[in-house]
Amino acid sequence: MQKISTFLWFDTKAEEAAEFYTSIFKNSKITSKTLYQADTPSHLPVGSVMTVSFELEGQEFTALNGGLVFKFNESISFVVKCKTQEEIDYYWEKLGEGGDENAKQCGWLKDKFGVSWQIIPENIGDLVNDEKSTEVMLKMKKIIIKDLENA
Repeated sequence: MQKISTFLWFDTKAEEAAEFYTSIFKNSKITSKTLYQADTPSHLPVGSVMTVSFELEGQEFTALNGGLVFKFNESISFVVKCKTQEEIDYYWEKLGEGGDENAKQCGWLKDKFGVSWQIIPENIGDLVNDEKSTEVMLKMKKIIIKDLENA
């Protein structure tokens, strides 16, 4: 059991988000769901999904349908470290599908649920190690490894 896990508050799309994320990451699964009961205060009907627990690449997450109280913002993001440009392209396309096009910068994107992700090469520290390579990266939306290597 993971000592620290991530808990995500959604308005009403916790199950949809869990299904979306588990469809993208190969080593993933939905592990459990809880439903709203008659004695649970909620904006959702009895029997609708309250929480969904799931794993992505061995990391545990719980998503809650909690209502219109909180919104995601960029102060928290998930980092996906990629070995190849093909892997960057895959996660960029899949996680960015339906997301905010204006929120894409320097390897960051916001998905269709408002969750922020950083899709980066696992050796980003080696690739962005001087003023010139940093300047090149700051002009990118999706990280292009070859462009950083050439900087």
